[in-house]
Order: sequence, then structure tokens, then C-alpha cells
Amino acid sequence: GSDDIIAGNVSKYIVLPAGYCGQPKKGHLIFDACFESGNLGRVDHISEFEYDLFIRPDTCNPRFRVWFNFTVENVKESQ
Repeated sequence: GSDDIIAGNVSKYIVLPAGYCGQPKKGHLIFDACFESGNLGRVDHISEFEYDLFIRPDTCNPRFRVWFNFTVENVKESQ
């Protein structure tokens, strides 16, 4: 569930629709937070235009998530 502890950052994580087989194509987003201050722990695909993002807690204060830092690549026009 969403209360699970998220231990690490996503690293060049390609989000594919459920049941999709084959090579990623334009519009299959690539999330990355594997860099200093990155804090994206998990990404769930909901639809082409909707994703649930799970931000890791702040390092010294696990009760809070007051910032976010990650990149997104491979977007297509109008996405």
C-alpha cells in the first residue's frame, strides 16, 4: 500500500502501461531521482496523463515530505 516504506530512489525507471510488451516508445515516461537530493521512491502508472508519485521522506525528519526533486524524460508533444 501507500504506507509502505520507500527505501531508495527510482533510477531511470521506465513506466509502461499494464500489459504492454515491447520496447518503450515516445510517451512512456522515464523517471529518475538517482542523484544528490533526489527523492522519488516509486511511480505508478494510472493513465497516459496520470501517474501516482511517491516521494521519500526527508532524510533527517521521516514525518515530513516538504520538497521533491526528480527528472522526467521521453515525453511526447501534448502529453
